[in-house]
Amino acid sequence: MESTPPPIYIVSGALGASGEQLVQTVLAQFPDAEVPVIKVSNVRRMEQIEEAVTEAEKRGGTIVHTLVDADLRDALIELGTKRRVVTIDLMGSLFSRLTEVLGQDPIGRPGLYRQLHQAYFDRVAAIEFTRTHDDGQNPQDLAKAEIVLVGVSRSGKTPLATYLSVLGWRVANVPLIKGFDPPEELFQIDQRRVIGLNIEPDQLLVYRKDRQRRMGNPGPDEYTNLGSIYEEVEAARRIFRKHGFTVIQVANKPIEASAAQIMALFTM
Repeated sequence: MESTPPPIYIVSGALGASGEQLVQTVLAQFPDAEVPVIKVSNVRRMEQIEEAVTEAEKRGGTIVHTLVDADLRDALIELGTKRRVVTIDLMGSLFSRLTEVLGQDPIGRPGLYRQLHQAYFDRVAAIEFTRTHDDGQNPQDLAKAEIVLVGVSRSGKTPLATYLSVLGWRVANVPLIKGFDPPEELFQIDQRRVIGLNIEPDQLLVYRKDRQRRMGNPGPDEYTNLGSIYEEVEAARRIFRKHGFTVIQVANKPIEASAAQIMALFTM
């Protein structure tokens, strides 16, 4: 029976994201090894250093650290040496070199990179949230969305949600499907965050037929039956009215225009 390899501890004064990325990049070169990776984040005190080294000593682990605080970094290296725990410094050598070249000391503030680039990280998080909450996925998280788009199939929910997420909004979208009830979570969140996408049946028919052609399935069915489409659109409008959703018209409108209209509702 194979034993689990000793863990790698990532010790960081912030979230440890940069250290984890490098460690995972290296581990990718050992695809058959399942090495536990444990993050020890927000290290600001000596007691945390001692706890990390003690844990690594017990389990025969390796410590990889990205500490920008010179005192904590030196203490970790020294304690690791005493306890015979391997510590790999990802920051120290570069700090030393830049101090020599630039003639100035680093300010040693943990998490500064993330603070300076917070808008970027927020945007990435918004895109990831939107991707994992597309087309009704994970309805239990609807309360975490800043915007929830609701509409029938081919009303443009996914492209509009994606566009908004690139601008930094956490967006979920929920399809209204004939014969199926929307998730109850949709009606339990703040209804002011829900946007109903209204589209005229004739335009929806064009979009659906175009989709069928692109998918190689042009045959007639209920999906492209105009009478059925009228029923779907009217059923969606009844839901919008019943629950007081804000409604925008999306037919024959560029995504940018719809997005601007939605953002205006949330930034007034």
